Amino acid sequence: MTHVEDELTSQPECWTRAAAEAARHSGALPAAGERVAIVGCGTSYFMAQAVAALREGAGQGETDAFAASEFPRGRSYDRVVALTRSGTTTEVLDLLDRLKGDTRTTALTADPATPVMTAADEVVVLDFADERSVVQTRFATTALTLLRAHLGLHSDAVVADARTALSTPLPEGLVECTQFTFLGRGWTVGLANEAGLKMREASLAWTEAYPAMEYRHGPISVTTHGTATWMLGEAPEGLAAQVGETGALWVPGALDPLAELVRVQRLAVAVAAARGLDPDRPRHLTRSVILARP
Repeated sequence: MTHVEDELTSQPECWTRAAAEAARHSGALPAAGERVAIVGCGTSYFMAQAVAALREGAGQGETDAFAASEFPRGRSYDRVVALTRSGTTTEVLDLLDRLKGDTRTTALTADPATPVMTAADEVVVLDFADERSVVQTRFATTALTLLRAHLGLHSDAVVADARTALSTPLPEGLVECTQFTFLGRGWTVGLANEAGLKMREASLAWTEAYPAMEYRHGPISVTTHGTATWMLGEAPEGLAAQVGETGALWVPGALDPLAELVRVQRLAVAVAAARGLDPDRPRHLTRSVILARP
């Protein structure tokens, strides 16, 4: 078993623990009514997109998501939340340093022995969800679970769905597909983006991700036999039939969308194995991007 496989199968336990600890960390997490920005890089940026949509949709306050390198100068927030598994990512640390003394900051990290511990005003450490893998799985989903629980949007049913995602076979013919398109709506657009990234990182697959309603506005034109189109969450009316007409494999989101992402993680490992790739050694990637400063 690869590190990625071992870590992705432990997610139900990690989610249960994160949800149980959410109340203890509430003082470090955004309060209702705060104007908040959530930042990250790579996977963490896509989790930020999901959290921002969830928080704003729950009426908790205006919430934006940015790649850490693209945070807008001069924009005012009550709090900036940084997601950083490693605690060493250059763009995140640079942003936290720039905000220090002006904007309240919180970091969610997996490693308490890293510079982010002093870079942020407040830190939530999810060390039980840390990973050896370059390819993120359980830390990202555990951080999202903590924030969902903080918003009152987590339930035991989500964990049950994760167990189902780990125990049931993938759809027949899915691993053999040559193109993968992931669709989301609202908070699951971030999950769709992350699903595409997982497939690219672990299996070098051709993947795309779109808001589901935007998929009809051009991207569906490249959908054909050998394509899998996977919906994370509820699909727009009529979309499944349209995809079926292209000859593609339609994969409906039957589980909680976060559990559907676990299924995608399993697919990424399965496609990597079918192609003779090692998902623990993704091409050109490292666990953290640390840039040399002048």
